[in-house]
Formats: sequence, C-alpha cells, structure tokens
Amino acid sequence: MSALVEIRDLWIEGRSDEVWSPIINGASLTLNKGEVLGLIGESGAGKSTLGLAAMGFTRDGVRISKGSVMFDGIDLIAASAAKKRDLLGKRIAYVAQSAAASFNPAHKLIDQHTEGPVQHGVMSRAESMKDGIELYRRLRLPNPDQIGFRYPHQVSGGQLQRAMTAMAMSCRPDLIIFDEPTTALDVTTQIEVLASIRDIVEQFDTAAIYITHDLAVVAQMADRIKVLLKGDEVEEADTRTMLAQPKEEYTKSLWAVRAFERPQKPAVHTSATPVVSVQNVSAAYGKVKVLNNVSFDIHEGRTVAVVGESGSGKSTTARCITGLLPPTHGVIEFDGKALPANYKSRSKDQLRQAQMIYQMADTALNPRTTIGDIIGRPVQFYMGLTGKQKRRRVEELLDEIELPAAQYIDRLPSELSGGQKQRIGIARALAAEPKFIICDEVTSALDQLVAEGILKLLARLQDDLKLSYMFITHDLATVKAIADEVVVMKDGEVVEQGPKQEMFVPPHHPYTDLLLSSVPEMDPDWLTNLLNERGVDNIGDAAVDKMS
Repeated sequence: MSALVEIRDLWIEGRSDEVWSPIINGASLTLNKGEVLGLIGESGAGKSTLGLAAMGFTRDGVRISKGSVMFDGIDLIAASAAKKRDLLGKRIAYVAQSAAASFNPAHKLIDQHTEGPVQHGVMSRAESMKDGIELYRRLRLPNPDQIGFRYPHQVSGGQLQRAMTAMAMSCRPDLIIFDEPTTALDVTTQIEVLASIRDIVEQFDTAAIYITHDLAVVAQMADRIKVLLKGDEVEEADTRTMLAQPKEEYTKSLWAVRAFERPQKPAVHTSATPVVSVQNVSAAYGKVKVLNNVSFDIHEGRTVAVVGESGSGKSTTARCITGLLPPTHGVIEFDGKALPANYKSRSKDQLRQAQMIYQMADTALNPRTTIGDIIGRPVQFYMGLTGKQKRRRVEELLDEIELPAAQYIDRLPSELSGGQKQRIGIARALAAEPKFIICDEVTSALDQLVAEGILKLLARLQDDLKLSYMFITHDLATVKAIADEVVVMKDGEVVEQGPKQEMFVPPHHPYTDLLLSSVPEMDPDWLTNLLNERGVDNIGDAAVDKMS
C-alpha cells in the first residue's frame, strides 16, 4: 500500500532581517490512510511548521529549501497554485490552534462552514447546511440546529474550536492537520471532542497529523508519535512503545514534567481585607443572563483558581472585575472600596492596579507592532517612562519572561511561536506594575516544559511583588501547581469553593467530581475506558450513519 503522505529530507528556513535560518532540519515522515501521527515537542520545535508543510504550505517569511512533500502521489512543492487550491479544504484540511483568529468575525458560523463544500462542488449550500448541523450535533455543540446562525463572538472559545473542527471535516478530507485543537477546551468538553475526532477519523478512514504539547492527549489520539526539538527529529515510535520506553533523554524529560507544585499557604486571617472581593455579582449579555449571584474573595499574595467548563462564566466574571462588562447586580471591591462598574469611570491608578493576560495571544497582540512597542506602551502610559528608560524597562521585562531582549525586542508577533506570544502578554501585564492580575488560560498555549517555567515565574513574581492572581483555567494540573483557593463554576454560578487541599479530597460536589475524573492520563486506553464507564460508546454514531 502506497503512503498517503511522504515527506523526505525536508529542510525549512525562516527569514529574519534578510537572514535565512533553519527551522526544520532534514525531517521525514510517512503517513498511511486512516493513520494518526502525533507530533510533540516544546514551543518552537517546528511542529506546526512541519504540519503545514504536509499541506505544501509555508507561512510568510518561511521557505522550503530542500526535500520533497508527496500527497497521494502529488508533489505539493512543485504543484501549481490552482492545484493546491483544489486540494486544500477538499482533500486536505486544517484545524488551527486559535479559532478566534481563524474565523471571519463578520459572517455567521454556518455561512463559513458551507463555503468550502460549495466552492469545491462537494455539496449544495442546502446540503452543506444540513450536514453542518449534523456535525455540530456530533461534536456536542449546544443547540446544534441554531448555533451555526451565530457570529463567532457570540459563542465561547471552546464552542468556536469545535465549530472549526466541524468546518475542517465538511468535505470529508483524506488528511486533516490538527494543530492543538483542544488547547482552548475544558476537560469535559475535551473528552467529547477527542472522542468525536477519533471516531470520525476511524469511520471515514481519514489520516491525521495531531500536533500537541499535551502528552496525555496525544496518547489517546495517535497510532505513532514523533518527537521534535528545535527542528530536529529526536525519535519516533508507535504510541505504546513511546510512552513505555522512550529512548532519548529529551523525550524522557517531556514525560517527567509538571512536577511543580507550590506548598499550601496558611489560611488567611478572617479580618484581612481582600484585594479583590466579588460580591453577589450577576451579569448578562443583552437579555441573556450569564452570571448569577457570584461571590468570592482574592487576598494579597494569593492565587484563586476559577475552574469550570466552557461557557460556565469564568471569563465573564473576569470581564466584570475589569469593568469591561458592568454587572447587572452586585459590586466589585478593590482593597475594600467599591470600584465603578464601568472601566471608563475608573481612575488611571485603578486601571493600572488590575491587569489581564488573555487566553488568545494571537488576537491579543497587534500584528503590526513590534514586541518592544507592545510592552513599551503600558510602560509609558502607566509609569511615564520614555526614551532609554522605557527601552531599559522593556528589556528587563523580556528578561523576566526568559525571552532575551536582543533577540526579540524588534520582532513582530508573527515571528514568534504561540508560546512566545503568550509570554509577551504576560510581560505586557507586568509592565503596569499591578497589584492584581487575571490570568486567563495563560499556559493553555504553552508546551509542558515552558508552562512549568511560566508557572514558576508567576509564583516567584507573586512572592517578590505580593501579587494577587485570579487564575482562570481548565487544566487541573495547573490548579494543583499554583492555586491557594479554588472556585468551581457551572452555568454562571459558583457550585463549590474552598482551599486547594480540600477541593482535591472527596467528597466533592458532583460537578467537581466530573471535572476531576475528566483529566486525561498517560494511558492509551484511558479515553476508551472512561467512555465505557460513563456508558458512552463512539460519540455520534447516529450522526455518522446520517452523514455516510
């Protein structure tokens, strides 16, 4: 049987200041129809670059300098632009890491979903709309008959990621490149999406390259795993062999990460004034109520982790605290004083004291502004520094986030990896020298080695500067690593809260139990066993029958 994808001795270079530097160093891979290959490695390893090359595609400022990329006997490097347009979207599809940056904000989801099948002549618009609704149902999107008629900003990040997965599957491609498709998803949603992806790949005999930094996730999805480091191939083996007996020291180091865990801090004195106090806050988007009577406190030098599934109200609570979404009821206090509900009514110092690090670095950084200017803007606005003093402070902040200033200060965001962009977001928040920082999924885009370093950095900064954190996350390993208290949210309400050591010891609220049991494990059989325990067998089988 001939391979569907064959990459041989591939060399890829990137350009910076008119100088070409290697990104991929002689990589090769073979992928058969119906097979899933996992690509893993730390940020900047070349995973996404190699995945895109399998489509015959390179980003701006990147070129293939040597080697071959064959898809079903077609030379993708030599293929004409017209030939590639015919293949991409129809026989080869791509699911990006950042759904928010991938959708057109001016068009409804279903309109964007039907565009590919109609243009490629696979289905009529009516057929594609009907099929899209079935795919939405299969991927467990809420209200699948209607959600496609919303705009991208009207759904949560996790829902948008699933809508993009459905769009990639719309033409029943032979090859799908999954580039961190579950990064933005909470653990309960992730299970449904992973099961659906795996089921569709099996049912339609689709080949896939699954790019991820989450080893437990790749263990559920891949038949084989290839490890990359700084553009070099480290090793490759079938999944069970790779998990049980990795040969190289670097691979073993990946397996051993996430051991960091901060010691539990002593209880806060009952008379202490919280830095931030959320008191009986309710909020709505238009007529739709999204928060209901939410209350919790965050004290000086403490980290409160807010966890819950996509759409539970975590980020909406953060928007209320920052004044971006004025509450319909309740109050936000800072150091014992009520904050104006709308950020426009807050003083410059009140704005400075509360900063936010956003989940989607791709959409949070101005693509046309250099890193130095992105970090320098709050330095100048809040601290009044200009000229050499401003640049020196920016250099200090870059050093704090472990990105050498000499290499990064004059780059654009497009020249950075996803993890590097997220670290720029952290530096930008620190530039205002705040007392309180909202960390909205700040490690979700980072590989596990880098994420551990970021968590250690945030912990050190907290100790040195007495910072308070609200840590929004769906990663319970992150909660264990850094949190002092935990708030569990569902459907816009707080269902459970308390000190970390109590939250991870039974008995729990049933929803907390569901979250804890949904954390993937480094066992290839974990997802199958979990679905069997919960009485779920091949999510969406009925939908598959309808779509076949």
